[in-house]
Amino acid sequence: MKRKKVLALVMASMMAFAAGCSSSGTESASSGEAQSAEVTADQAAADETAEVQDITLKVWTPEEDMDITNDMCAAFDEAHPEYNITFDISITGIDESGASLTTDADAAADVFLIPSGSIPELTNAGLLLPIAYDLENVKSLYGEGAIEACTKDDMLYGIPSSPNSFFMYYNKDMYTEEEVKSLDAMMAKDLGADVKNFSFTIHNSWYLESFFYAAGCTLFGEDGTDPTDCTWNNENGIKAGEYVLDLIANPKYLEDEDGIAGSMMKDGKLAALCSGTWASNDVKEALGDAYAAAPLPTIKIDGKDCQLSNFADYKCYAVKSSTAQPLAAQQLAEFFANEENQLVHYKNNGQTPTVLSLQENPEIAADPATVALIGQTQYATPQPSIAQIANYWSPVEALGTGMVNGEVTKDNLQEMLDSTVTGILDELTAE
Repeated sequence: MKRKKVLALVMASMMAFAAGCSSSGTESASSGEAQSAEVTADQAAADETAEVQDITLKVWTPEEDMDITNDMCAAFDEAHPEYNITFDISITGIDESGASLTTDADAAADVFLIPSGSIPELTNAGLLLPIAYDLENVKSLYGEGAIEACTKDDMLYGIPSSPNSFFMYYNKDMYTEEEVKSLDAMMAKDLGADVKNFSFTIHNSWYLESFFYAAGCTLFGEDGTDPTDCTWNNENGIKAGEYVLDLIANPKYLEDEDGIAGSMMKDGKLAALCSGTWASNDVKEALGDAYAAAPLPTIKIDGKDCQLSNFADYKCYAVKSSTAQPLAAQQLAEFFANEENQLVHYKNNGQTPTVLSLQENPEIAADPATVALIGQTQYATPQPSIAQIANYWSPVEALGTGMVNGEVTKDNLQEMLDSTVTGILDELTAE
């Protein structure tokens, strides 16, 4: 039996990297493309006559996943007798991995988690290896939106592990399953003078886009890749903006600021709020037997029901372009994100899976928040993955804040939307 060697270097904070040691983006990109091209089905076939290959794989994992990652690495090692693997596993959060890779690619892990939104920056720097191993099978396992979010220039750079988006929690003693499909139906219901019907976070630019997408507006073109296009200030954008202003003016609406929505729901003063799975335990505690969740509702524009469509980002496993083990590293990334291991993540830390087959799992199907998030990802729009997205957040936050505090009105809405679009499409400042 081959030996299994796992080196776990547990660190309490982000690893300190010495600047200036990484290879240039161009060199890394060329290296990554060359190595990815070498990964073929023939290479993946086990050669029973070949000697066992001694390799080292460095892995970054979030602190909460350390024990799971150790177990998964051991299982991967047992499943691949062609390798004698030394694993070097250390703690680096998903929000830290991109910066750490950029700082010193040579010292970086071979396999790590990143948010799909960071793929454009990292690929532009030539730091990610395109996923070529078992590609067609990989693409068939996950939802179309998840694969799209991890793709740039028709190349897959990450294997989606868990979606990051939001949906709607509601009190099922106040709303029926049918009523929560339509925000207009929800807002029309009389729940009492001291009860708010619906809460959203309009001042937050990660939420506000839902109304503009619903109205048919585009952000960076139809497919989110055109840095010169945003239609939020056209006729449909005006309709979306007017709907938002009417919603804010409705006394049954609550703008969620400083956690007020959660406390009001606990007190029975709020019927529905929008958030993610990170809030599920608190909402479940607040609502008790009345706890329920659903995808975002539709809104009525020009008499037509239009589905609210929010951003969807994904945690994904990626491989650095300069890895010394491109085949094994891709195999490990795929292994981390497979059906069995996504179920392990769900059971241990509540991460919603992206593997399509798990949507039918009885345990997952019985979880209202997870079912709602999976349902919403069917309506969500992958968060644009071009560099221009950096110019989106501040102008849209200013627009939403102005709507909430009354600075944006129907009289000046066109002017405010024109200004927002100008800010979004401004030329990026070179660093």
